[in-house]
Amino acid sequence: MDAVTYPNKLVIRFIENHVVPLRIPSDQKPQVDDYRVTWTPTLLILDSKGLEHHRSVGFLGEDQLIPSLLLGLGNLHFNTNTFNDAIARYDRIITESPDSDAAPEAIFQRGVAQFKNSHNPAPLKEAYELLHKLHKESLWAHRALPYRLIP
Repeated sequence: MDAVTYPNKLVIRFIENHVVPLRIPSDQKPQVDDYRVTWTPTLLILDSKGLEHHRSVGFLGEDQLIPSLLLGLGNLHFNTNTFNDAIARYDRIITESPDSDAAPEAIFQRGVAQFKNSHNPAPLKEAYELLHKLHKESLWAHRALPYRLIP
């Protein structure tokens, strides 16, 4: 990723504006054991307490890295009950990177975050319908299958 992804100007700008990067060599103990790093590159989204909210293992090109990081940031906000911030991250993936590997999970998570934020089940059904339309064979479309029953 050093030769291809990280030098990309959009990637540099995104990292500078949205995350605090920390690079740890793959043999640095105890961190690699503490965070179960068994292959490189492993990218983690951690909160201020060091709790993991997202993990990506293996090479990502610039077209996949930013959506993956956004998904991780969305999941961090989701897990800390800041649903509007989570929804904003998921929306960005859905609108700016609809063909990325992160998009199906972002659609699913956005529906769940909207439900948890409003207690209205309609966003769950909307997530199912969008997944069924755009990412029918994805794991996330299968996970959303029960939402089709929402009136």
